[in-house]
Amino acid sequence: MAPQVGSRHAFTRGERDDDGRVFLTEREPYALHEHPDTRTHVVAQGDTLFDLAGQYFAPLPRACGFWWAIADFQPDPIIDPTLQLDVGRQLLIPSVRVLTDVILGEQRRRDE
Repeated sequence: MAPQVGSRHAFTRGERDDDGRVFLTEREPYALHEHPDTRTHVVAQGDTLFDLAGQYFAPLPRACGFWWAIADFQPDPIIDPTLQLDVGRQLLIPSVRVLTDVILGEQRRRDE
């Protein structure tokens, strides 16, 4: 089964083992790039990547599922999304346009 569009694994290749099972290769995260519509969010008590994705990517279906785009987009990417975010930390948030057209875009898929 191939990764779904919108999945953080959409840019991995599936490799089959001798039994025909598919294993995903390492994915190349979309790191921080300068975009004029990047926003900054100052973490408040109780903020989670899941909640922030739901807030900032609200126009998209299942917006909370794009938490990984925020994690990858940081100058120092967030490796463990289960850790509590530090209150006062500034997070860079890609716009919905960057998420859909650049991070999830077909051009990126062809470039990799």
